[in-house]
Amino acid sequence: MIYSMTAFARVEKQLDDVTLIWELKSVNHRYLEVSPRLPEAFRDIEGPLREQCRKALGRGKLEVGLRYQLKGGEGELTLNEALVQQLASAARKVGDIMRHPAPVDITSILRFPGVMQGMETDLSGHSKTALTLLDDGLRALAEARAREGETLASLINERLAAVVVQVERVRTALPAILDNLRDKLKKRVEEVIASPDAQRLEQEIVILAQKMDVAEELDRLLSHVGEVRRSLQDGGQIGRRLDFLMQELNREANTLGSKSVDTETTQAAIELKVLIEQMREQVQNIE
Repeated sequence: MIYSMTAFARVEKQLDDVTLIWELKSVNHRYLEVSPRLPEAFRDIEGPLREQCRKALGRGKLEVGLRYQLKGGEGELTLNEALVQQLASAARKVGDIMRHPAPVDITSILRFPGVMQGMETDLSGHSKTALTLLDDGLRALAEARAREGETLASLINERLAAVVVQVERVRTALPAILDNLRDKLKKRVEEVIASPDAQRLEQEIVILAQKMDVAEELDRLLSHVGEVRRSLQDGGQIGRRLDFLMQELNREANTLGSKSVDTETTQAAIELKVLIEQMREQVQNIE
């Protein structure tokens, strides 16, 4: 199974007095980074939460948020008058220091943490239920990552097939390229020397042909394609391995381009680099 690192999942559970809601969002990352967002009433589950995430996922930047909705609403809000008085006193002191202070915004005061307080509800007994529900959320996230991973694998396989087409394109054209190179070289030499040494000329052609021989690069490109396909078939946490193989493919494409002496090979090398870059972008999202 191939897993993408990009996915979203949401699960909820209705209890007698409260509804618990988990939202999980993951994106690509070099390693596993868990960022929990928990209400104050559930701060005690942060440790177990991280452990569950580490067991369920291998890589990715994961945002895990828990919300709850009390049955019948949060209850009547009350004003923390003592805190408001402290804020007003601090505002007056600031006004004495500054010559032209801006007027105090009442809305900002009301938004200050602790100014408005709701009826407190003891939710400590729901911690175990929240963690059990988190397992459901992680499973849903894994399923979403698997679906996305299947799509990524399909896209990569399509581009691998296109890479093979370009390799065969060059391999098929090589004999004609060498013949054309030989004719061009002979013509140039004959333009300079009336009766060139045929044996020496053939030796120079052989040396030049060896320098621009790309058979090894083509073989290695096909070998790397096979490795990528095997990795996709094996599945698991293969993101780093695929990233390395993309670097190797790109290296061979660069060498192919540098050895090119004709437009056919140059165009194939450019097309290969485009295909490899497209695969590399997809690979960045694979766990």
